[in-house]
Amino acid sequence: MLVYGRNVANEIFNYNTKIINKIYLQDGFDDINIINNIEKYNIFVKKLQKNDMNTLANGVHQGIIIDISNYKYEDLKEINPNSQFVVMLDHIEDPHNLGAIIRTCEASGVDYIIIPKDRSASINATVFKTSAGAVLRSHIVLVSNLSNAIKYLKNLGFWIYSSAMDGEDYSKIDYDSKTCLIIGNEGKGVSPIVRKASDFIISIPMKGNINSLNASVAAGILIYGVIRNRK
Repeated sequence: MLVYGRNVANEIFNYNTKIINKIYLQDGFDDINIINNIEKYNIFVKKLQKNDMNTLANGVHQGIIIDISNYKYEDLKEINPNSQFVVMLDHIEDPHNLGAIIRTCEASGVDYIIIPKDRSASINATVFKTSAGAVLRSHIVLVSNLSNAIKYLKNLGFWIYSSAMDGEDYSKIDYDSKTCLIIGNEGKGVSPIVRKASDFIISIPMKGNINSLNASVAAGILIYGVIRNRK
């Protein structure tokens, strides 16, 4: 997998250099910290002209592209039964939204993030960059069926909270038990089968003329709402 950007590079150096296969640098690249780390860990480097770098990367690369091992998702059965806060994403399709949500989850101390295998954004270069490398420090679980995942979490003692426009005000709930927060698809929201399996439907009150928020913005509000209201 090719990922790019200086923040992502620094996060990889700080977290796990073993996933690096090689690094492409644009001629004239002058970030001393990154260059020192490349030398420190004896990583193979290939220098390219700007046009070649632009062709290789599907986005703003800031002069560095890192070839890393493909991301390894975790299994549902690897979830620690003592964990307290899980975020489930019901078919989030935009990798920018996925990356932003992962960044918020890591920053706020969410234990696990669950995403479906099909009809969903997966971990790619855009997600890495948008998450500022938080992907590397997150426990991301890939499942084939969200309904089965919900049943599994319920058996672990989790209560399921799905977000929708017609739910109860999220700020008036205690979240004093093990919590799974579900964020729905950007256009369709939480799917009917997931909603039916939920214990609570919660919403963010809207006071303006726009009746919905970007998925990653909504996720951020709700995640910190859960944290604030936990006893």
